[in-house]
Amino acid sequence: MTDDMTQDPNINQQKLSRGLKNRHIQLIAIGGAIGTGLFLGSGKSIHFAGPSILFAYMITGIICFLIMRSLGELLLSNLNYHSFVDFVQDYLGDMAAFITGWTYWFCWISIAMADLTAVGLYTQYWLPGVPQWVPGLIALIILLIMNLATVKLFGELEFWFALIKVIAILALIVIGLFMIFKGFSTSSGVSSFSNLWSHGGMFPNGIHGFILSFQMVVFAFVGIELVGLTAGETENPEKVIPKAINNIPVRVLLFYIGALLVIMSIYPWDVINPSESPFVQVFIAVGIVGAASIINFVVLTSAASACNSAVFSTSRMVYSLAKDKNAPESMAKLTPRKVPRNALFFSAIVILIGVTLNYIMPEGVFTLITSISTVCFIYIWGITVICHMKYRKTRPELAKANKFKLPLYPFTNYLILAFLAFVLVVLALAQDTRVSLFVTPVWFILLIVIYKVRKAKHQ
Repeated sequence: MTDDMTQDPNINQQKLSRGLKNRHIQLIAIGGAIGTGLFLGSGKSIHFAGPSILFAYMITGIICFLIMRSLGELLLSNLNYHSFVDFVQDYLGDMAAFITGWTYWFCWISIAMADLTAVGLYTQYWLPGVPQWVPGLIALIILLIMNLATVKLFGELEFWFALIKVIAILALIVIGLFMIFKGFSTSSGVSSFSNLWSHGGMFPNGIHGFILSFQMVVFAFVGIELVGLTAGETENPEKVIPKAINNIPVRVLLFYIGALLVIMSIYPWDVINPSESPFVQVFIAVGIVGAASIINFVVLTSAASACNSAVFSTSRMVYSLAKDKNAPESMAKLTPRKVPRNALFFSAIVILIGVTLNYIMPEGVFTLITSISTVCFIYIWGITVICHMKYRKTRPELAKANKFKLPLYPFTNYLILAFLAFVLVVLALAQDTRVSLFVTPVWFILLIVIYKVRKAKHQ
C-alpha cells in the first residue's frame, strides 16, 4: 500500500487499537445483517411480494455473503489494510480511494441522520410531549462520549444492542413455531405452514411484485460490510473475520427467512397490515402484555445501534482518508487510547447538521439524501468486487497463499456485478427511488471536481 505520510512520522507511527474481541465482531456482523426494517418494514415487504419475499431474501443473502467473502479475502491478503479505502487505493489509485472513502462516509452519515430521527419518533411513543429532535440529540451525545472512550466500549455497546435484536427475533420464531405446531387460532384462521401457499400461491403478485421487492430487501442488508471496517481494530483478524463472514448465510436463514416464514404461517400474507409491525401482531395474538412497547424498545435500540455504527464507521473512514492525505491531516491524530478524536467530532458535527435540517424540513431533502445513500452503497459493494478481481489478476502469489478465498472466482464476481446492475434497474422502476438514480451522479461529479482541485493546489 502506498504511504505518503512520511513527512509527519508521529502520525504515521500512530495505529488504531486492536481492542475488538471475537464476541464483539460476531455480534457486529449480526447487527449489520439485521436492519430495523425487519421489525417495522417487513409488513410492507410482505404486502408487496407475498411469500415470494422469502426467495428475495435468500438470493440477496447469498449475494451479500459472496460480497463479504471477496472483502474478507482482500483484507486478509494484507493485514496493513485497515479498511477498504486502503485496498481501493492500492488497486484502483488515489482518485478512486478519495471517491470511495467520502462516498462511504456519506452513506453512513445519512444512515445516522435517519436513525436519530427514528430515535426521536420511537421515544415519542412513550413521551408524546417531547420534541422529536431532543432524544436524537441526547442519543448522539451519549454515543459520541462512548466512542471517544475506547474502541472496546464501542464494541461492548454494539454487542448488547445486537443481542436485543437477536433475542427479539428468536422469541418470535420460538413463539411462532409453538403456535403453528399447536394449530393456534387467530382472527385470520388457524396457524399453519399451508398459509404460505394457500392464498394465491408463492407468487401472488406475480414476478413483477417479486422483482420490485428487491428494492426493500437489498436495503435491509446495508451495513453488512461494517465487519470489513473493524479489521484494523480486531484481535486476531485472520481467525475472527472469516468466522464472522462464514456465519452470514446461517444468520440470514435464521433471522430473516425464519422470522418471515413464521409470521406468514401465523397470518396469511394478505391480512398482514403493511403499516404495522408483524412482530407486534404475533406477540399480541398470544396475549403478551405490552407487545407494542416491547417491539418499540427493540426498534429504538436497533436505531441507536445503527447510529452507533455510523459514528464509528464515519470516524474511521475520515481517519483512513487523512492517513492518505485525502482529508485534513489533523483527522489522522489519535488519542492516547488510540481513538481518532478529531475525526469523531467532525462526523458528529455533520450528523448534527443533518438532524437540524431534518427538524427544519422533515420531508423532501431528507428522503432524497437517504435514497442517494442507498445507490452509493451499491457502488461501495461493486467497487469491492472490482478490487477483488484486480487483486486476483495482478497478485496471483498473494491469492495463492490466502486461505480465505472467494469461491468460484471469477464467475461469482460477475454474478455479484450483474445482481447489483439488476438492483439499479429495479430502482429505476419504482417512482420514489427513481429520482436518486438521476441525482447520485451529481455527488460523484462533485467529488471528482474536489479531488482535481485539491490535486492542482498541491502540485
